[in-house]
Amino acid sequence: MSYTALYRKFRPDSFEDVKGQDAIVTTLRNQIKNERTGHAYLFCGTRGTGKTTVAKILAKAVNCEHPVDGSPCNDCPSCRAINSGSSMNVIEIDAASNNGVDNIREIVDEVRYSPTEGKFKVYIIDEVHMLSAGAFNALLKTLEEPPVYVMFILATTEVHKIPITILSRCQRYDFKRITVDCITGRLGELMEREGLAAQEKALRYIARMADGALRDALSLLDQCIAFYPGRELGYEDVLEVLGNVDIEVFARLFRHICCGDVSGCIRLLDEIIIAGRELTQFAVDFTWYLRNLLLLKASDDMEELLEVSADQLAMLKHEAVAANAETLMRYIRIFSDLSNQMKYAAQKRVLLEVALVKMCRPEMETDYGSLTERLRVLEDKFANADFSAVKPAAESLIKEQEPEEIPPEVLAKAMSEDMRQIAAKWQSILQGLPQMLRVVLIAATPSPAVDNQLVIVFRNETDKKLVDSGDRVEQIKKAIEREIGKAVEVRTALEEGNDSGKKQYPDLLQIIKKIPIEYVDE
Repeated sequence: MSYTALYRKFRPDSFEDVKGQDAIVTTLRNQIKNERTGHAYLFCGTRGTGKTTVAKILAKAVNCEHPVDGSPCNDCPSCRAINSGSSMNVIEIDAASNNGVDNIREIVDEVRYSPTEGKFKVYIIDEVHMLSAGAFNALLKTLEEPPVYVMFILATTEVHKIPITILSRCQRYDFKRITVDCITGRLGELMEREGLAAQEKALRYIARMADGALRDALSLLDQCIAFYPGRELGYEDVLEVLGNVDIEVFARLFRHICCGDVSGCIRLLDEIIIAGRELTQFAVDFTWYLRNLLLLKASDDMEELLEVSADQLAMLKHEAVAANAETLMRYIRIFSDLSNQMKYAAQKRVLLEVALVKMCRPEMETDYGSLTERLRVLEDKFANADFSAVKPAAESLIKEQEPEEIPPEVLAKAMSEDMRQIAAKWQSILQGLPQMLRVVLIAATPSPAVDNQLVIVFRNETDKKLVDSGDRVEQIKKAIEREIGKAVEVRTALEEGNDSGKKQYPDLLQIIKKIPIEYVDE
């Protein structure tokens, strides 16, 4: 006899065996017990969560001769016929391949005839969102008022594609993703029934990889058992078969990134590739690792939401101590974008290496996230710098070499002609300013005013506030004096009717204010 896949062999045949959908199962059983079943149901949710399975159980239950607490007995002739697939009362249709108007018209013609045996004729239309617009229209009237002996059960993974006219005629049930604990328990139960042994850690990892789909979990378990037949399935075995990376590797990579060690990141990535790990899955898993670190950093009571073992939780807590929340969010954004790009990329390794370099070298980027990270690094360096030995030495040097007081040179005030000269030489004047101040002034406009004053007009209030803070206006005046050899009065103004940027980057402005401009310029 040919081998039967686990997800087919252990498909539930009664409501009691359905896992993770307790609310839906309870509602359907109560409807059957009280004989209040509807004529049209819509089961929607992600793959592998039990939509088609529950539809078949419901079809058996409404036709069962001796239902037990709202669940089919699986012993009467009707239940046996449905289980064997020989019943004429349950018609299962795949809308992906039967999505035309003619296919639906056949159903409409068939519903006129009552079942020869049993109570209900049940139509299960799987992937119903694949029906064409004409097919939906052909089904509409029959779905609204079918004969009393007809029941429709529609199943879909993309409910947003179904017309509202269809939705309004059905009882809708949303199948949620099954939890890791529930999937792990089910896998352990089935392994005992198969007479096989497996580590709980291995089963839990398979459950997490299934992403809430019990059918996917059974398929992955089947794959792992086939690779290591006749022995206990271990955690390392699962990692080897599924091509995934252990959390310890993620921790090593995270340490390299935090230290800015590009070569260490690339060498570790090379080890992962040589081990045959799938890079797209690696990017997804590392994003989840960063997400777990961020949750631990953001709150003290997030342990229950992480769904990791005690050993992994201890390791995550150790790494989260040295992590920075803003930095982690930047890392997550980079790897989230990377995961989308890698789905269609031919050179996945190159994209992954570029992402690692971005994370290690924020100065190579110019976006807002990278700028805040560079400022954070500068603040850390400045805060941790030891100036205790420098200050006494500098004071003694000043006392020994007191410079002679040189009277400041009195420059002539600039005239209107000089103001025009300043406007003409504005780009040259900017070259004599610190880089950050120069970047802000590039978008500003110098404009001569009365009393031989120079007015610098800004388009947004954020730039104006930045220049007004500290001694930046004085730096601009000195740069102009060096260029034209005359003193000039400088003031700032905001362009009339333009308050854009009033709320742009307020946090960045506060950070910049804390850092002396000379230090940033270096």
